[in-house]
Amino acid sequence: MKTLYLECNMGAAGDMLMSALMELHKNPQEFIQRFNHLGIPKVKIVRGKSEKCGICGTHMRVTVDGVEEESHQMHLHHLPHSHEHHSLHHIEHLIADLDINEDVKKDAIGVYTLIAEAESHVHGKPVSDIHFHEVGTMDAVADVVAVCMLLHELNIQRIVSSPVNVGRGQVKCAHGILPVPAPATSFILKDVPIYSGNIEGELCTPTGAALLKYFVESFDSMPVMKVNKIGYGMGSKDFPVANCVRAMLGETESRTEDIVELCCNLDDITPESIGYVTELLMKEGALDVYTTSVLMKKNRPGFVLTCMCKKEDKEKFLKQIFKHTTTLGIREYICNRYTLERNVKEADVSYGTVRIKESKGYGVEKQKIEYEDLVKIADSQDMSIEEVREKINQEIFKL
Repeated sequence: MKTLYLECNMGAAGDMLMSALMELHKNPQEFIQRFNHLGIPKVKIVRGKSEKCGICGTHMRVTVDGVEEESHQMHLHHLPHSHEHHSLHHIEHLIADLDINEDVKKDAIGVYTLIAEAESHVHGKPVSDIHFHEVGTMDAVADVVAVCMLLHELNIQRIVSSPVNVGRGQVKCAHGILPVPAPATSFILKDVPIYSGNIEGELCTPTGAALLKYFVESFDSMPVMKVNKIGYGMGSKDFPVANCVRAMLGETESRTEDIVELCCNLDDITPESIGYVTELLMKEGALDVYTTSVLMKKNRPGFVLTCMCKKEDKEKFLKQIFKHTTTLGIREYICNRYTLERNVKEADVSYGTVRIKESKGYGVEKQKIEYEDLVKIADSQDMSIEEVREKINQEIFKL
């Protein structure tokens, strides 16, 4: 599985993430030329080399009308140059008009929506009344759109990040002097593991926080992976520690996740009720539901109902099982789940179009025709499912 690991030991900003991903792109100069012709008003990105603590990397300069956005941290003695203020509606229209992939547009607008919701919460105003300051200027639009484009073109299947260093101290912005992390950043990073190290200053910006929150699947230590590319995205400031985001691109063998098994014994429930609750739990999003026939106390026949679900869905399924069965107690087991990488493609055959489920990993590759498609063809052609499967296998797989 193509996996990206982001090391955010010095936080994250939009330009740092863009810079790190640019080092992973197969043709960065062509990307820059294409990006600079998208038509983001007055914006250009320029690639430069940067060295921090002896490590060489990339620093992407984003200029608006030829001027690069400066830092807003407290130790500076001047305010940043002024920008126009823009509403989320204005930014959505700007992004929608760009000549980029529709999925990239959706992602870019999704990132900005996270920022708008955070600003709305902090300032106590509806999202429609929020007008962006630093994060709403064209340089930030460039950061967001460029990162979304790069992630799309790198075709990454899974993104993992380290816990995020947010820095400490105070930051100067358009509203005045604020604590680090800034309130909007703090709101965006809710439920994300963050920490404050020894570095004085704002290490994670609202733009960087929103990009991480939107794209990262999990915040954890680096997974076991075969790394084939490494990118260093450098910040503009110098610290005793290398000021960079490190992006590591490689392959992970499989996806591993913790799941919950909820089990209960039932000896006083009808088969109809068992069938109903099994279907209900699957419709509610259970990973799997099944029953096992057992002999219970006093040699009474019964069932063990097992519901497999994600950890975050546990409470929902506990309530459903208690509500729709006769049990008085449910057992919980935490399990490691290993899965093959899965994909669904379509294939045209003489009977129409069928879906093929593909899975691979651990040195194994499998293909299987979607059952519902087999049933549909069998009904329309007055054939058995096995006949349909054999004929389609001969057409597609030459079996």
